[in-house]
Amino acid sequence: MKMKIRKGDRVRVMRGDEDNKDKVGEVIRVLPKENRVVVQGVNMVKKHQKQTQSGGKTIPAGIREFEAPIHASNVTVLDREAEKEAKGARKVSKAKADSTKKPAAKKPAEKKAETKTAARKPAEKTTESKAKPAESKKKAAKGN
Repeated sequence: MKMKIRKGDRVRVMRGDEDNKDKVGEVIRVLPKENRVVVQGVNMVKKHQKQTQSGGKTIPAGIREFEAPIHASNVTVLDREAEKEAKGARKVSKAKADSTKKPAAKKPAEKKAETKTAARKPAEKTTESKAKPAESKKKAAKGN
């Protein structure tokens, strides 16, 4: 089955260790064959590593700390702007549904206002550019 989570998505951990629950992070790596994802700052594990040498490079001994993969079913994709679940997997009560619909109606109105102001700005610039050559001709006529 195709994974719906991609590298770079912001996700919230829904299940797992108490330390990791409700953490939000970015997907670093996706392992589709294993149906797992690696999330930044989540499921941190420590690994004791021996010193090794391969190809002329020496890897020092020590304790490495890195993110281990977690199952993709334990995370949910978030909407970047609102930090809410993008899919709406959970059912929302009617009271919450009404409150979430009202702000959504305001957003398109804000976008329309932004586009109108953006459309007016170039028109003002063109009138200013037309006025300047006329003024410079007047100044040139007075100077002669």
